[in-house]
Amino acid sequence: MVLPGREGRVRETPYRRMAELIPPLAEAVAGHVDGPYAIFGHSTGAAVGYEVARRLSAGPTDPPRCLFVSGRWAPAGRRAGHREVPAFRKEMTDQEILDLVVRLGGVPAGLRQQPGLLRLFLPVLRADFELNEGYARRPGEPLDCPVVAMSGADDPVVTPREMNEWRRITTGPFRLRIFQGGHFYHTAALSEVARTIRAELDRPTAPAGYP
Repeated sequence: MVLPGREGRVRETPYRRMAELIPPLAEAVAGHVDGPYAIFGHSTGAAVGYEVARRLSAGPTDPPRCLFVSGRWAPAGRRAGHREVPAFRKEMTDQEILDLVVRLGGVPAGLRQQPGLLRLFLPVLRADFELNEGYARRPGEPLDCPVVAMSGADDPVVTPREMNEWRRITTGPFRLRIFQGGHFYHTAALSEVARTIRAELDRPTAPAGYP
């Protein structure tokens, strides 16, 4: 599924508030669920995936087989104050946002020389930052599905300790996986990440003592 502002929906206005995004997204996901399924979300997508899992777990579908969250501090946790990159601010200029994303490794530095592409990318980048920074977890019951938190060892946005706080959002099994790399570790370690996801999904049950 493609969200507004991306790919074939690039002319549509992207979401800036989680409360507006989650209901239609969860409905769209539910329409494609006809068996066991899993959810993976990276960075802002980790919060989105978590909220979709919460909504789907409340019915009419079954909970996800597993929720994979990556590269973002836990909803109930706090960001540490030792960041190597500045936090997003609404008053940031387009250039400051671009500089921030380039520092994180999410956009090739050469994109600076392509103003046409920049005009397409920047509105959705700004909207994603607003979506992430404005998100606050609403009270509710924890999930009961397995949760696997994944992160880059050198991620300047979130520490392994902060990723470990995701264990608080489920009563089910939890596992923390750390990979070599920064915030976008998964682009370089795609095969390793895919193997990890497959191994988790291949677990028939959560055995006693699951870490």
